[in-house]
Amino acid sequence: MQTAISGDILATPQGQEADAILRACVHCGFCTATCPTYQLLGDELDGPRGRIYQIKQVLEGHSPSRITQLHLDRCLTCRACETTCPSGVRYARLADIGRALVDAQVQRPLGERLTRGLLIATVPHRRLMTPLLWLGRAFRPLLPAGLKAKVPVRRRPGVRPKPTGARKVIGLAGCVQAAATPATNAALARILGRLGIDLIEPRAAGCCGAVAYHLNDQAGGLAAMRRNIDAWWPLIEGGAEAILVSASGCGAVVKDYGHLLALDPDYSAKAARVAALALDPVEFLNGSDLRPLGQPGAGRRVAFHAPCTLQHGQQIRGVVEALLGRLGFEPIPVANAHLCCGSAGTYSLLQPELALRLRDNKLAALKACQPDLIATANIGCQLHLEAGAGQPVLHWLELLDPGVG
Repeated sequence: MQTAISGDILATPQGQEADAILRACVHCGFCTATCPTYQLLGDELDGPRGRIYQIKQVLEGHSPSRITQLHLDRCLTCRACETTCPSGVRYARLADIGRALVDAQVQRPLGERLTRGLLIATVPHRRLMTPLLWLGRAFRPLLPAGLKAKVPVRRRPGVRPKPTGARKVIGLAGCVQAAATPATNAALARILGRLGIDLIEPRAAGCCGAVAYHLNDQAGGLAAMRRNIDAWWPLIEGGAEAILVSASGCGAVVKDYGHLLALDPDYSAKAARVAALALDPVEFLNGSDLRPLGQPGAGRRVAFHAPCTLQHGQQIRGVVEALLGRLGFEPIPVANAHLCCGSAGTYSLLQPELALRLRDNKLAALKACQPDLIATANIGCQLHLEAGAGQPVLHWLELLDPGVG
């Protein structure tokens, strides 16, 4: 693609990066075939190719409008287009750059600004989310149906194993997952304990930074990343084998710390080290001797929803299903497994109509073969799907934990 990015933008690192991304695009349109919003709306401007064109115009000096902002807002950043793209266009990074430029020129309505500010102020903070969830559960019968569905049912995390002091890995536990579904990391701790490995979760660590960063508070997101690096660094120096991130959305971001902090002279080297150590639990467990776990599957049929952040962001496809098969489960093929469920971080709260349509389509595909269990690998997808499923939706790690199901 030919570009003519304005000089003041091209002089910035973001402008140079955007220019390189745009020049990789050949406008072939393969991406439209796997774009969830294009599939629903049929509008070229609500597909990757159309959004790339709109971002290109802004980079070249054209003034964006509220309509431009809306088309970019409707993007899930699911990255299915990146998986499909034969030219390797890094669309998600271009979208981050484009949204920041548009938001700097187009003021959002007051209601949107307040909503986004509230999400940034609450969702990333476990100490705030825990009492809010407690209140939501206490008053759940009185809440409107739409809000009631978003309050997760409490599941007790159970007892964690005592540290052995032998092998150790770091766990991320500072985000909303720790408040909403504490059973996930508790299950991971018990699984690792049976393999002789301690899961260490530094209390000083918090949200991975994704919520703020993707709501265009990029400075706040980067500050959260630096805080996590500081919290993890003593353990890394002490020989921690890996950083296991059980929420695939957070995992995709932590694996990108090296790129996101590449221009920070104080953190670039540490961020690259953190990114290299970051693994989804399935990557770590897949290379381990799992015989101590036995066969917890007992032939139960599982419909697994692969989050976009796992299959497109981290490029991990089919690995969870294969691991579940090794442990006695029967993974069921899911139609259109590449399509997003509509959760997409805060998307289900900011774009509820599209999110619900995508959720209904995903649940129909997951339930088509009447599975015994529905599982996923990301907190957002888990809560979004469970709100409409009429049955529990579990993190796949819980399936490996005795007594679940």
